[in-house]
Amino acid sequence: MKKIFIVVACAIFANIAVAQDFEYLPGATFDPSIPTVEQVLGYRAGDDMTTPENIIKYFEALEAAAPDRVVIREYGRTWQNRKLIYVAISSAENISRLDQISAEMKKLADVRNTSEAEANAMIENMVGITWLGHSVHGDELSAAESSLQTAYHLLAANNQPWIDNIMQNSVVFIDPLINPDGRARAVNTYHENKGLLPDNSGVSAEHNQPWPGGRVNHYMFDMNRDWFALTQPETQGRIKAMQEFFPLIYIDLHEMGGNSSYFFSPSAEPFNPHITQEQRDGLEIVGRNNARHFDNQGYDYFTREIFDAFYPGYGDQWSLHYGGLASTYEQAAAGGLVYHRNDGNELHYRQATQHHMIAALSTAEAVADNRALFLKNFYDYRVTGIEYGENLDGRYYIVPTQSNQAGADKLAGLMRRHGVEVSVAEDSFRACGTSYNAGTYILDAAQPMGRFVSNMMEENVELDSTFAEEQERRRDNNLSDQIYDVTAWSLPLMYNFKVERCNSISGADTRMAGTEYFTAGTVHNPDATVAFIVPWGQATAARFLTHSLRAGITVKSADQGFTNLGVKYPAGSLIIEVARNDAGLAAKLQKIAADTGADAYGVNDSWVSEGPSFGSGNTVQIHAPKVAILWDSPTRNYGAGNARFVIERQFDYPVSAIRTRNVSSADLSPFQVIIMPQGGNYKSVLGTSGAENLKEWVSEGGTLIALDTAMRFVSDPDVDLISVRREYAYQENKKDEKEDTARVDGTLMNADDYNAAIQEQDANPDSVAGVIVRANVDLEHWLTAGIEPELFPLYSGTDIYTPVTIDKGRNVVNYADADELLMGGYIWEENRLQLANKPFVISQPRGRGQVIGFTANPTNRAFLDGLNVMLMNAIFRGSAHARPTR
Repeated sequence: MKKIFIVVACAIFANIAVAQDFEYLPGATFDPSIPTVEQVLGYRAGDDMTTPENIIKYFEALEAAAPDRVVIREYGRTWQNRKLIYVAISSAENISRLDQISAEMKKLADVRNTSEAEANAMIENMVGITWLGHSVHGDELSAAESSLQTAYHLLAANNQPWIDNIMQNSVVFIDPLINPDGRARAVNTYHENKGLLPDNSGVSAEHNQPWPGGRVNHYMFDMNRDWFALTQPETQGRIKAMQEFFPLIYIDLHEMGGNSSYFFSPSAEPFNPHITQEQRDGLEIVGRNNARHFDNQGYDYFTREIFDAFYPGYGDQWSLHYGGLASTYEQAAAGGLVYHRNDGNELHYRQATQHHMIAALSTAEAVADNRALFLKNFYDYRVTGIEYGENLDGRYYIVPTQSNQAGADKLAGLMRRHGVEVSVAEDSFRACGTSYNAGTYILDAAQPMGRFVSNMMEENVELDSTFAEEQERRRDNNLSDQIYDVTAWSLPLMYNFKVERCNSISGADTRMAGTEYFTAGTVHNPDATVAFIVPWGQATAARFLTHSLRAGITVKSADQGFTNLGVKYPAGSLIIEVARNDAGLAAKLQKIAADTGADAYGVNDSWVSEGPSFGSGNTVQIHAPKVAILWDSPTRNYGAGNARFVIERQFDYPVSAIRTRNVSSADLSPFQVIIMPQGGNYKSVLGTSGAENLKEWVSEGGTLIALDTAMRFVSDPDVDLISVRREYAYQENKKDEKEDTARVDGTLMNADDYNAAIQEQDANPDSVAGVIVRANVDLEHWLTAGIEPELFPLYSGTDIYTPVTIDKGRNVVNYADADELLMGGYIWEENRLQLANKPFVISQPRGRGQVIGFTANPTNRAFLDGLNVMLMNAIFRGSAHARPTR
């Protein structure tokens, strides 16, 4: 034992000695006027994990030392009010004309007003632009750490002609820390758990983060999936900043498992079909230059084997949509300062940092060397984007607003924020034999970002058939598939409406739509003496409800549609009676309408000619429920954070986070609604006492809402909060259960018999990466008030549930028949058949309360806007239909 200790100690101290002599760029000499990390922060680069605050401190020191070559600009703030910055580094000449460079890129992008001859003349004198994004996942630590060394070497390296080339012929933009809130969490975990010497064990505390980990931001978003949804301030600010310069390449620097090496472009199959061959060729050029530098340094790397380029919401996709290049770079993670790999070698944090630095610099070199080619390809992409749209069958995507004004406004505003041209009709018009009202949105795919328009607006973007066939072959051989993320993302479907397509539009006078997500609502007839009615069914009305409840206003909601004074209002419509509220009601409602985008209609008579009256038992009062969400293990951080975000930030209603482990003993009576988000093994954490506490709380009038895999807990026979069961995979010829014997009867087999014989019994359905499906709505239940007859959930994973029997509850939303089920994406045939007609939303009364189950996650990535009113019904109408004991 003593000998082992001596060997380990010698190895550790030898590593410390190596650190003293470690060179990030061997052979380079440096300008002493540029401060090192050690001079600014007090430790050698890579010897500690730099906090978000110190990362900014170091860049500020670089700007102070070389103000002619460094510019720092703030582009936003995180939820925790941390700065988001980018740093532009180049020669003094280039930095002095940074605004001119921005103007040149915008002019090059404006292909309708910049001829090819003008573009070619401009390109001769333009620089290339590289944008480096570090640590979108906050606990991928070496990426952000490397930004310090990339900047230092650009500014300080004296005898490196290739770096001089980068500085003269390009501008390098460094976003040193995309996710500072997540990094703060991860670095704090390391610092709290580190010991006398760095621990190389992957199971040690300094290598393992407690829930929720540093990967996610404050609301626990995987921000690498947020690039087209733009839900988070970090993403919104970054895209706005990048649109000022249209970088020729965006690099997303990540980490992966510590036993791997380094990954850079080209990506794995499948590629999104809207990525052009010229873009793929450009990424090959960059990858080959990375490989040359890695070979020179003796670093291992790989390409093509993983990290595909299909889902358009990644960081390594967005720049491709406007004509640039983009790629993911992945470095094996040390986790702490040193990691013992399975091959017996040790990976050091400084080595991981160095590899990222070399990859970043060699990418910038490739841009500097190929700036003319990449600039020309950027221009040509946008020219051919127009041609692409002109050749589409149905180049105009028409977004009607009559049934879903809020969804149409949000879609139009989102696309405008991406730089897409969206028109709004000033007057009524006709297209393909259909009349459309003024206010209808029109997206013409014949525009520079025409491919992106198609990518976002089509119901389905086809997965490459050869790739799909390979995945089926792998499944047949019991191998995991290679589908990396969701295969469907149609914005109209996710916002729960369909768009029309047409090749021509006649008589439409239009103007450019704005970037806002909604326009201010108003109160019609503010002098009304009886009530104000807000039609239900859109997100704006749901926000009107939450704002009203927070303002202490008394609100009712009708379970069924009704007609008042000849005007029809949908089920769920809000009724705010003057007599039940304080003076000054109209002024309060006017402010709420302006803030939420909903309209309210004042009436002077409560007479209802059809449907429930204002005083009917089918018109319930909506109280302001106190809402809780289960937090911490075993909830999935994404599921918990995304659900809380939707309620708090999209609908402005507060949510109390309560740690799951406390539920077994907590007094739950202050809460009217408890949400169980997507999670793992709730049963192991809640135990019998937790289940009993929840049961008692529901029976006394609580509304329990289970989302996605939380359904496994509430449907467990030992818990039985909801009377459905999770299904095994369907097998047509399932084997009879027999007692094991030493011998069995002989059989004859053909190939089909063999395949059936080797199938696992009682297996889960195969996991689906993520598809958009059709679901049919029971419009006669109070839970579906204001909902359209069809919803379009995103289904993923393995879970399929039996319907609840009619004596126990209602299946208020069911998946469609098999032939009508799939709307977008790639689903295994067996899953398609088994999922058909199974429940998506279930309501089951229990005592004086109820359990509401969503068998798929309605708040996934907060981009399923079309499901939000259904969730709001569950929270607010659910609690209104409970009969609490107090």
